Amino acid sequence: MLDLDKLTPAQYRERYEALQEAARARAASTKPEATFADIKPEDIFLEDAIPPGWYVNLRLQRGAALRIANPSGTPGAAFFMWNAADMSERFNAGDTTKLQWTTNLTTGRVLFSDMGRVLASIVVDTGAGHDSIIGPNGPAQTQTRNGRDNLRSGAAKFGLSRRDVAPALSLFSPVGVDGQGVMRWRGNPPPGAMVELRAEMDLLIVLSNTPHALSPVQQATGPISYIAWHAPTASANDLCRHFTEEAARGFINNDRYFAK
Repeated sequence: MLDLDKLTPAQYRERYEALQEAARARAASTKPEATFADIKPEDIFLEDAIPPGWYVNLRLQRGAALRIANPSGTPGAAFFMWNAADMSERFNAGDTTKLQWTTNLTTGRVLFSDMGRVLASIVVDTGAGHDSIIGPNGPAQTQTRNGRDNLRSGAAKFGLSRRDVAPALSLFSPVGVDGQGVMRWRGNPPPGAMVELRAEMDLLIVLSNTPHALSPVQQATGPISYIAWHAPTASANDLCRHFTEEAARGFINNDRYFAK
């Protein structure tokens, strides 16, 4: 086993770049298709739409699927989640990006907790772009209902406080970096953009129909709809379990957690 304590700074850098290159090569060699399967009506247990500026609290059991759709191309939706069995374990945006060597969270990627486990998998995605760095809007961007306050209000309904809400995931938020290294809004997502998640633990979720902080339009322009259903059990060779080595280790941590 490699003894990290004995590596020189140059060796650390070399190892870091090798791991990064390997992750990029795996991602480049795997191009998953964005195919949304038909949902049987009898499997659906939640279905609704969130009006502009509002939010919803959701509870998903392990193995359930959640399809979130943006029919009108509204500029973003704020998303946060916790382990329902232990709410001290929550979504970690930094680890989700860092461990998978990418900000491109799309089909095949997973959403990590702050304990190194996988909270949810991105089963399929239309590729509209989801931001894990800047996050939803707040009072500084608008005097109306905003993503940060909505997430805190949603957390309160689960008996949590604002300190339990860490940096969130902004769905349908196409952002990029310009030549000066500044993050910029790249335009609203296309109407009809969708993303489908699978719960890898029992989850508590807050989903807010509010814009991204960088959007030039700071009011949602249409509804965000969602469907939750009892999905088929994922196979042992499921893409999300093996798309990256880091995801595979996360699922090993999940297996150990549920084996207790």
